[in-house]
Amino acid sequence: MNLPLENLLTRRSIRQYKAAQITDEELDAVLLAGTYAPTAVGKQSPFMVAVQNQEDLSLMSRLNARIWGRDDIDPFYGAPTAVVVFARAGRPNGIQDATLVMGNLMNAAHAVGLGSCWINRTKETYELPEGKALLEKWGVTGNWEGVGTCILGYTDGKVPEPKPRKPDYILKIK
Repeated sequence: MNLPLENLLTRRSIRQYKAAQITDEELDAVLLAGTYAPTAVGKQSPFMVAVQNQEDLSLMSRLNARIWGRDDIDPFYGAPTAVVVFARAGRPNGIQDATLVMGNLMNAAHAVGLGSCWINRTKETYELPEGKALLEKWGVTGNWEGVGTCILGYTDGKVPEPKPRKPDYILKIK
């Protein structure tokens, strides 16, 4: 099996991370892969914010937990880095474009030896006053909609086994 296909088949969502921060080289490689995701008409419409500031990460996690209705968990699972992917609000295919960026981020993370996980509730997080304040703090202007947050870090070694694929996943029409 070739290495890219093997990476796609062995990537898992990681929900336990070491506290150690990832390297700049690893982060840059993952972000670069995100910029090469296919986008409608090649417009490269998504926008990414990479966050490694612990104060901001803690706030992002607390807001996410509040939206989830859970104040007893860390939805970011202790990951030391998060990449928030935004789509221009109202842009045709913006959500689809940003979703492809998220896929590239997660697959690239696995390829460079990092764990990753897609964290939902991103749209709602940046609709809250505190989320809007974060955008302002970061200097993000314009009408952006949160699509997903890709957490990144070194796994603690507990990589889940893949679930069996459902038998009716594919229908071939010849």
